[in-house]
Amino acid sequence: MSGSDRHYDNRGRGQGADRGQQGNPFARLAPFIQEYIYRKKWDTLREAQVEACRVLFDTQHHLLIASGTASGKTEAAFFPALTELYHRPSESVGILYIGPLKALINDQFERISELLREGEVPVWHWHGDVSQAEKTKLMQRPCGVLQITPESLEGLLMNRPNAIPALFHDLRYIMIDEVHAFMGADRGIQVLSQLTRLERMASCTPQRIGLSATLSDYDTAARWLGAGTPQPVEVVSPQGGRKLKLSVEHFSFPDARDEREAEHLELAKQNYYNFIYDHTHRKKALVFTNSRSDAELTTLEMRRIAAKREERDVFHVHHGSISAMLREETEAALKSGSGPAVAAATVTLELGIDLGELERVIQLGAPYSCSSFVQRLGRSGRRGDAASEMMFLCAEEEDEEAQLPARMPWTLLRAIAVIELYVRERWVEPLDLRRKPVGVLYHQTMSTLKSIGEAEPAELARAVLTLPAFRGIEPDEYKKLLQYLLQTDHIQQTEEGSLIIGLGGEKVVNNYRFYAVFKDDEEHVVYNGSEEIGSITTVPPPGYCFSLAGKLWKVEEVDGKHKAVYVKSSKGKVDTLWLGAGGDVHTRVMQKMRQVLEEQTLYPYLAPGAVNRLERARRLARESGLLRSPVIPAGGNSLFILPWAGSKQFRTLERLLKHNLTEPMGLRQVVPMEPYYMVVAGTADAESLLASIRDELSGAHDPEALLDAAEAPYLGKYDEYVPPELVRRAFAVDGLDVKGLAEVLRKQSGERPVIAERNGLVTRQQKGDQDGFKN
Repeated sequence: MSGSDRHYDNRGRGQGADRGQQGNPFARLAPFIQEYIYRKKWDTLREAQVEACRVLFDTQHHLLIASGTASGKTEAAFFPALTELYHRPSESVGILYIGPLKALINDQFERISELLREGEVPVWHWHGDVSQAEKTKLMQRPCGVLQITPESLEGLLMNRPNAIPALFHDLRYIMIDEVHAFMGADRGIQVLSQLTRLERMASCTPQRIGLSATLSDYDTAARWLGAGTPQPVEVVSPQGGRKLKLSVEHFSFPDARDEREAEHLELAKQNYYNFIYDHTHRKKALVFTNSRSDAELTTLEMRRIAAKREERDVFHVHHGSISAMLREETEAALKSGSGPAVAAATVTLELGIDLGELERVIQLGAPYSCSSFVQRLGRSGRRGDAASEMMFLCAEEEDEEAQLPARMPWTLLRAIAVIELYVRERWVEPLDLRRKPVGVLYHQTMSTLKSIGEAEPAELARAVLTLPAFRGIEPDEYKKLLQYLLQTDHIQQTEEGSLIIGLGGEKVVNNYRFYAVFKDDEEHVVYNGSEEIGSITTVPPPGYCFSLAGKLWKVEEVDGKHKAVYVKSSKGKVDTLWLGAGGDVHTRVMQKMRQVLEEQTLYPYLAPGAVNRLERARRLARESGLLRSPVIPAGGNSLFILPWAGSKQFRTLERLLKHNLTEPMGLRQVVPMEPYYMVVAGTADAESLLASIRDELSGAHDPEALLDAAEAPYLGKYDEYVPPELVRRAFAVDGLDVKGLAEVLRKQSGERPVIAERNGLVTRQQKGDQDGFKN
């Protein structure tokens, strides 16, 4: 792809030979977009933008744009799509933009509002924080661009089916931002179902455009994007090196067994939080945590240090339980505020929001996936040639008297593994699409029935089973679902034989929480006077204190009826009030962690504390025989099992041990420390237990054999409304991985891992930038 073919000066003239307007993407763009490019003083169109123009101007193909953060993906999608609306205005909404987060929609709304100011193409956004008056204006005159969440789109399809044709009959494009956040999850199944339903209801055939900075499995992503349509999907994935500045430091917290150790622990924690403070408080910085509780605690500690030093409080917190107003204040402080600003955040700031010129990203602990690492890394280095800068701070308890696997620095190993896998091998977790999503099957059945009012059983089955995500559902399975819903009064059959929603179903469907297919805890809204602070899942009684929005509050009153908690400012104890667990880890990450322990490779981005901790872990692994076998003696009648397998395979092994081997092998107890190791107590020796595990796996062709007869574990929010037989089958297919577990244990049967040199996949720029950074 030569520069003469792809680059254009800021007056729209090709730098190479004159190819005419047909070959010049800039010249084909609407005048207001050309003016926008002039104002931005861009000298060239980026590769993704040139390729997107080719696909959208000259074909009817769907388009998947997979390129790094700050690579111009949004403009690549909108430039040709808006040009189409400019030259041929749509008679309904012309572009439907679906985003995973309200914050991302708000960010993109502001971003493209500037672009459209002179183009006279209206932009609407629709989610829970948008006023009813604004929504009514759109319904009265549907046109332009509509930005929406999947949950709000579900509400439209369910509750306003008669308005869908007028809203979307001339829909030209559907854009799905951050597609990786949908694929492989129930929300992605919901989105695919919505697209097919919308196209049927509005009789439209829009082109689909998917955007992502975090993809490696392009074929699966392309199949997902085009599911249920005849058009092929073209993938635009510009390659380009990114400057990286990476650093990993480790902090050991001693176990507080006595007063002296308690003092050492307190000192270690002070040093840890002072380190975070010293490396952020004069910068625009983002501190990522893996939980809302950690984000709250970190912000609280930063504010205490600022007060103690009599310095300015520049600290904020951003997560899903903070009120919309406070989240927007945080985003504004990072994006356009004067002076330094630091935000502790969870996944809510991981996706796509442009926070401007962030100077540093810090990760407390390690991401659970390479996908998350790439997203978080991309929050910095978004302007010009600035490097993407990320510092990992791994704080872990260290107890020399603990059990052997508990003495491993698992968080440090995970941090190194995700860095090595992505930076050296450009590996990101492949998509894992569910084959029997029975909970979403229930959800889309009820939503479809609500939308059409009533339907013959065959008509409902045809409408639902032809949605692309449910091709793995057999007609007989769907018949069993409908029969079960009739028995539980979620649906009823009229005298004429058609189906309507029953009394039990009305209670579920008419609740606003039905729009979402992801699990959400029942929350109480917290108010300080009339100001909404956020929400909590565990409600303390009056008089108790807790942390929210990085501040301490004391409960004054709890209004259970209206799910409200009234508080006042406090200086009491710290407590956090959300339930939560860690994320899933892929087998490839676990295998890389094992490799890191086994090798003697020196990683240039490790700071001294991390180098020291890794060396001690490697020495302990060598001396203890930790890597010798997946099953090793633990002393007495106990064994350690270290499968070095991903979360799904780990849970499969746990179930196999408890269900199939407890009695034959004389196992009294199986204690999982997911996803790293298990402690097994009983009479079996290590060699016999490993042999029995392998024997069981070699004959376990049906994963349902790992479930008790009456067992039906839930995988999704609506599984509880599905017949247990189908839930059981879905869990066996989508929740377990017998084949994957057998494969990972086979690789550990005395074979040393093959350590491939992959320097050819690392650009010279990346190699030179792995030296860490000095502070």
